[in-house]
Amino acid sequence: MNSRKQIIRYIFVGILNTVFSYLLYAIFIFLGLQYAKALFLATVLGVLFNFQTIGRLVFNNSNRLLIFKFIGVYAFLYLINISVITLLKELSADFYLTGLVTIIFSAGLGFILNKYLVFKSV
Repeated sequence: MNSRKQIIRYIFVGILNTVFSYLLYAIFIFLGLQYAKALFLATVLGVLFNFQTIGRLVFNNSNRLLIFKFIGVYAFLYLINISVITLLKELSADFYLTGLVTIIFSAGLGFILNKYLVFKSV
């Protein structure tokens, strides 16, 4: 599959994944979890969901061994996200908005890292 089709699919799958991840984050914040714990739980559950959707629907690959590289990418994205949320919380106490901003940023960076690091042989 060419890169243009992958990008289009990634956008649609990314919207699904972003909604899923943000809903988890918002639910955890609503339930009273501290923002770092809410982000951590939303990230862990989101990674498992995203691995299936991105691997199969975007890169046509269901190789389960790639989960380790995929998790490495998301661990890196988590560190970036928690840093950005920590910085943004100083500007705004709205954890819902800061969570949304970081998830959108991570979507773009996630495509690049997954295409060239995780699923590079596809």
